[in-house]
Amino acid sequence: MIKALVDYLIFHLLNSFLQAKGIYLSERTLDIINFFIYDVVKIGLLLFIITFFVSIIKEYLRPEKIRNFLSGKKLGLGNFLAACLGAITPFCTCSAIPLFIGLTKANIPLGVTFSFLIASPLINEVAVMLLFGLFGFKFVLVYVLAGLIAAVFGGYFIGRLKLENQIEKSVLNLKKEGSNLSFIPQKYSLDRTIRIGISSAKQILRQVGPYILIGVGIGAFIHGYVPADFVAGITKKAGILAVPAAVIIGVPLYSHIAGVLPIAQALYEKGMAIGTLMTFIMATVGLSLPQMIILSRLIKLKLLAIFVFTISTFFIIFGYIFNLIF
Repeated sequence: MIKALVDYLIFHLLNSFLQAKGIYLSERTLDIINFFIYDVVKIGLLLFIITFFVSIIKEYLRPEKIRNFLSGKKLGLGNFLAACLGAITPFCTCSAIPLFIGLTKANIPLGVTFSFLIASPLINEVAVMLLFGLFGFKFVLVYVLAGLIAAVFGGYFIGRLKLENQIEKSVLNLKKEGSNLSFIPQKYSLDRTIRIGISSAKQILRQVGPYILIGVGIGAFIHGYVPADFVAGITKKAGILAVPAAVIIGVPLYSHIAGVLPIAQALYEKGMAIGTLMTFIMATVGLSLPQMIILSRLIKLKLLAIFVFTISTFFIIFGYIFNLIF
């Protein structure tokens, strides 16, 4: 319905209005404008709706409850539970970091904590819903399964290395108030919850809006002006190095998943292999540069390097596997 409405507005109303003013746009230019307007509206609506409901969930699912749930869980089962909880818990990279501090202070095994830290931003609700809107259910299913595997086994591997001494002492000495995990009971009401949901959705749109416009703008340019065989040709020339190159490109490119996905969609339409594309997306979400900078203040360089290497390896392996399968 939205697509049909945007098509009518651009190809009929806008085109007719411009022609009446003596301005004639090519079919390609109209197509680029259509791509831009449709993606901005679609992503904006999805983001608003998702953020609204996630904000309501956050009111009931407090970090303190997550910490209590994972307490006493050992490696293996703990990694699986932490990854599943991270996948359904609405925490982005920034909000997952304070929770990482709280879980560490609660003496939860390091590997279990990392399983949560990997899964929470990687399989966050915005990424899943936008991926579904852009690529469909099959891609989302593969993406989620790959993310869970990386979180479970990545955290388990890190836990087996016994690197608790790589946590900065300043983290362990933080007062509880500094971890942002204090739990203050709230009186819930439908009216208050709805107001919080709407307010949070508006705030997210204001924060993420510029990234959406930039990302969709780049995607529209690729969609309209990059030859169909260009991306496929670059990928083919890169050969076996195309997948690791996607990780290297994805990490510093991070802005916000809502801004990156339109670029990924355009690259996919131009012929980028599905496995390489998924590796690119996962790197932008799960290995973002801001996350690495924040983590460098909480853990020592050795543990940070192992974390980055472990997760990058999983992403690259997934890329190769899915390129072969699909």
